[in-house]
Amino acid sequence: MKRLFHSKISPVLKMKTSDIHFIGSKDPARRTLFLILVSGAGIFFIILLIKLFTLTVVKGDYYRRLSEANRIREIPIEPKYGTIRDRKGFVIAENKDVVISATQEYIRSERSYYFAEETAHLIGYRQLADKKDIETDYCPRKLLANERVGKKGVEKLFDCDLRGTPGKKLIEVNASGKKEGIIAVIPPIDGKSIQLALDVELQRTAFQALKGKRGVVIAMNPTTGEILTFVSSPSYDPTFFEKGDMRVSELFNNKEKPLLNRITEGVYPPGSIFKPIIAAGALEDGSFTDKTIVQDDGFVMAGTLRFGNWYYLQYGKTEGPVDMLKAIQRSNDTYFYKLGEKMGPERMQTWAEKFGLGTAINIGFDEAEGTLPSPFWKSEVLHERWYLGDTYNYSIGQGYLSTTPLQMAYALAPFANNGYQCEPQLLKGIPPECKKLPLKQSTLDLIKEGMKRACSTGGTGWPLFDFKVKNTELFTKDLEKVSNEKKASAEASMNKDIKYFKPIQTSCKTGTAESHAKSGIPHAWAEVFAPAEKPEIAITVLVEEAGQGSDVAIPIARDILKTYFERVQ
Repeated sequence: MKRLFHSKISPVLKMKTSDIHFIGSKDPARRTLFLILVSGAGIFFIILLIKLFTLTVVKGDYYRRLSEANRIREIPIEPKYGTIRDRKGFVIAENKDVVISATQEYIRSERSYYFAEETAHLIGYRQLADKKDIETDYCPRKLLANERVGKKGVEKLFDCDLRGTPGKKLIEVNASGKKEGIIAVIPPIDGKSIQLALDVELQRTAFQALKGKRGVVIAMNPTTGEILTFVSSPSYDPTFFEKGDMRVSELFNNKEKPLLNRITEGVYPPGSIFKPIIAAGALEDGSFTDKTIVQDDGFVMAGTLRFGNWYYLQYGKTEGPVDMLKAIQRSNDTYFYKLGEKMGPERMQTWAEKFGLGTAINIGFDEAEGTLPSPFWKSEVLHERWYLGDTYNYSIGQGYLSTTPLQMAYALAPFANNGYQCEPQLLKGIPPECKKLPLKQSTLDLIKEGMKRACSTGGTGWPLFDFKVKNTELFTKDLEKVSNEKKASAEASMNKDIKYFKPIQTSCKTGTAESHAKSGIPHAWAEVFAPAEKPEIAITVLVEEAGQGSDVAIPIARDILKTYFERVQ
């Protein structure tokens, strides 16, 4: 039995104890590797659990929102810039919606200008906002990238009001980005509309009268300062800037300088339209009186230099004894040479400053200041002494004196408004801001009478002598009584009938100023008020290198007066 028992024992038990061992029990490297693998698997599993907990519990809401955001796209909707209208309600600039993507997802509005070239220097233009525009934006609603901003003129000056507030459209898209539907639309708030004091009918008349010339026309209501006409020629099309047209670069390189706003940025010697200002100053200072007589022999001498009167230089004629009324009527240079000599350059400078020359008018546009010379100025700037000839030139609006057309319009308005000077206004309905200049009524009356005579027989403004305009209301009323068959012949006859025309007395001052250009042709100036007794409109005209003011500038003013007075107001 004992042997049998032993014979049934498993062979394993027959093995020696020393032959039994576990894997790695005698191999530490393998055991370490095993432990690392087991530990790594455990750590990975723990990290996985933590990550899963974070994604589903801790940040579950965040990722759900993120997923929702990826599902929802925000499409910006530009607001429409405010509409710009003239004083009678005619639209000058407005925005229209245009689609700028094939999927019609992004809609924006584009500026349209209806009297583009006629109003360009007043209205200005827009361009895409650059980094500087965005950084320096002072408006309550800040500029956004790829948004247009006013760069010049009214578009720039009133940009904060015109720009409006953007809206947005929320759309749902699937995983491939395809539109599923519209979730919500937040409409934009359009910009505010503004109404200018501008009279677009007069503006178009002035633009046509200046076409092909370099020059300026400004028309104002002298009692309110409202700017009725604001034309600088040559002009440009502001839609080039709106659309990023390649022709913009041509405008900058054009030798005629169409981008130059000659009304506020151009500086010119004013010539003889400066004379009423120093005449008023001489009367107030007592340098001259209304009875002071100067003998015109054709010229005066300053050392070896001869300074002639225009009448003598052109026609070889003299005008004999001249008082102030005749001096203004005839624009007599000899008289004003002597007046300037008596006043002196410092007093002329003082009175020019009192009338607003030599400083920007501050209507909100880029403006030049011009130059009011004096002996001190010449010494400091040119390092030269002042001569009597400089005084003579100064007294007739020549020499170193330079002003902008807007300054001259502003400076001469008090002679149309009984001594009151009103700030130029771009907008309609703004309460006038006027000040009374230190001028006696007798001074105003004398200057006004002289300017009235300048536009009457014997004066220099000959195109406005016996000025008449059609009585449109009476003409139309009588023409309606005529049968259709006879209308053509009746109208031709009525156009010659003095019954249908009414005279309008105007006041004016002409000017012819040396241009210092290669052509040698002078600048032509004119200042016109109408009606003379109670002016409703004051017109300033400048035409560069065009000739005499009476021949060139006055006819342009006459065209504007005809449009103004012949229409039904």
